[in-house]
Amino acid sequence: MEREYVIPLREKSRVVARYKKTPKAIKTIKEFLAKHMKVENRDLNKIKIDKDLNQFLWARGIRKHPHKIKVKAIKKGENIIVQLVDYPDNLKFKKLREEKARKAALENIESKKGMMQKMKESLQKPEEKDENKDGVDDKKEIAEKEKATVEANQKFQKEKAKQAKHQTEKPKKAVKPVRVALQK
Repeated sequence: MEREYVIPLREKSRVVARYKKTPKAIKTIKEFLAKHMKVENRDLNKIKIDKDLNQFLWARGIRKHPHKIKVKAIKKGENIIVQLVDYPDNLKFKKLREEKARKAALENIESKKGMMQKMKESLQKPEEKDENKDGVDDKKEIAEKEKATVEANQKFQKEKAKQAKHQTEKPKKAVKPVRVALQK
C-alpha cells in the first residue's frame, strides 16, 4: 500500500525549545503516519525514515527544519517506509551521483568476475603438448625454476637478517629517581 501525504510540521514543533525542533519534526512525521497508516498500537519503531528524507530534515540544522513536507509512505508487512517525494536540487544531484557511483562499482565487480572466469577457463584447458617428446626443454625449465627459487630464498634470508640486526637493542638500565631532599 502506497500513499502520499503533506505533513504539517510547524504547529507541533512550535512549542518545543529551539535545540529540539528537528528531532520533534521527525517524531511528528512518525506520529502522523502511525495515525493515518493505522499502525498497530501506534508503534513508532515500525516507521522507518528514508536516508534522503532524514538528510532533507537535518539540512538546515537542528533549529530550522522545513514547516511542511511531502512524503510517500509505503507499507511493507508491519513496517512503513517513508520517502521524500519532491527532492530539492542539491539532493537530486547527490542522489544521481550516488547512483552513478553505484553503477560504476557494479560494472567494476562484473568485469572482475569476467576476468576471474577467463583465468579459471585458461587453467582448466589442457596444456599444449611439447613438440619434442624427449623432454630436454622441460628439464632445463625445471632446473632454472629451482635455481630461481633458491636465489629468492637467499635474498629473503638476507633481508630478514638485516631487519633482525636493526631490531636488536641493548637493554636499558632502569633510571632510579633521586630525591633532592636526601642529597643535602
